[in-house]
Amino acid sequence: MSKTAASVWQECLYFISDNIKPQAYKTWFEPILPIKLTGEALTVQVPSKFFYEWLEEHYIKLLRVALVKQLGEDAKLIYDVRMENTYSNNKPRTVKIPSSNRNPINPQGMAVMAELNKRELRNPFVIPGIQKVKIESQLNPNYNFNSFIEGDSNRLARSASMAVANKPGGTSFNPLLIYGGVGLGKTHLAHAIGVEIKDKYPDKTVLYISSEKFTQQYIDSVKGNTRNDFIHFYQMIDVLIIDDVQFLSGKTGTQDVFFHIFNHLHQNGKQVILTSDKAPVDMQDIEQRLLSRFKWGLSAELQAPHYETRIAILQNKLFRDGVEMPEEIVEYIAKNIKSNVRELEGVLISMIAQASFNRKEFTLALTKQIVDKFVKNTKREVSIDYIQKVVSSYFDLDVATLQSKTRKRHIVQARQLAMYFAKRMTKASLANIGAQIGKRDHATVLHACKTVDNLTETDKNFRKYVDDLRKKLTF
Repeated sequence: MSKTAASVWQECLYFISDNIKPQAYKTWFEPILPIKLTGEALTVQVPSKFFYEWLEEHYIKLLRVALVKQLGEDAKLIYDVRMENTYSNNKPRTVKIPSSNRNPINPQGMAVMAELNKRELRNPFVIPGIQKVKIESQLNPNYNFNSFIEGDSNRLARSASMAVANKPGGTSFNPLLIYGGVGLGKTHLAHAIGVEIKDKYPDKTVLYISSEKFTQQYIDSVKGNTRNDFIHFYQMIDVLIIDDVQFLSGKTGTQDVFFHIFNHLHQNGKQVILTSDKAPVDMQDIEQRLLSRFKWGLSAELQAPHYETRIAILQNKLFRDGVEMPEEIVEYIAKNIKSNVRELEGVLISMIAQASFNRKEFTLALTKQIVDKFVKNTKREVSIDYIQKVVSSYFDLDVATLQSKTRKRHIVQARQLAMYFAKRMTKASLANIGAQIGKRDHATVLHACKTVDNLTETDKNFRKYVDDLRKKLTF
């Protein structure tokens, strides 16, 4: 019986399916169609250029072995690639590309590759109708390492960021995930890495983008049938910086495409930098396969700055703005504004504005007035210990009983309420909350929060507990 393209490819598939995982086989080999067999050359059709590149990068050896078994040592593989979005009538055409296992590639194949490479990919940052070859990094040059004040609360994150900036993709910090509360400098550090890399390695393509903008670009690419161009664009980036990655939560399509982009960049030695308001272990509705990759590199936490660091931040800000301020005023601000850098700078800006507009000197009285307004307008963060005391008192318990292992219903509910309010009223991680409330794990805290939400909706008495405790804790 003479061999046909279909029979040869079927035998290849039997071999391939025995050597890779079922999901990979379904994703990367089931869509391939055998087209033609000419001597020892098998032509197969693949859905896109991205598909072809993925096969060549990840499965070329497997394909080579499978074909040699069927067609001998001179076996050749030619891809019939469906080229999308090439012409205005949106009709796909095909381009034949010899596999890299064909050595050497003939001149005709080289010409086809040149044509393929010349085809410009759609840049999500380019407005239609406006040609723009260079990819803008979207970086803010004011956010650099010189303007980022180092202290005990951020030393690890800053040191890791410097290491990445000096050798992008060449350290074990890939990805680098910088996490912490609002206004602690996550975005500043992320930009600083990009700015430093652009300065040291001008030829590298660096891109900063928020997760919301990334998501919107992906949605637009799906609507416009340009998903492959979207993927190709991000695969060209040398250093990808994604801010507030926690906002990918619940967006399964965006998570899936980011997963594949991440893998491509990581496997090719490119650098990925992420920021988040929480550690990977505390991120909800993010796929486990993505979370596991977030943990491949380093997760560096930014904490609230200590007193000495707050002083240094204020002095640096004053120096950059060319403003002189009495030392006692600087110290007063640092002692009373403790939560984050953004509020420290906010107080300074308000004082400079008030003094210049009203032609007044900086005085302690003016400082107290402005600081008091900031403190009042800032939501007061209570401690986990205080929450446990208030909840225990409300249910006529002592804190030790609240933290105990007992499974009595009213004590369990009190414990769950303490965890619920700790999650909503502090910046502590789930793991930290669990550790302080009876040495529980983060999964127990997560379950407690969901239980309280459910009971609040369905149980009138329980809703009263929540309302009463909220008033006591925010009074």
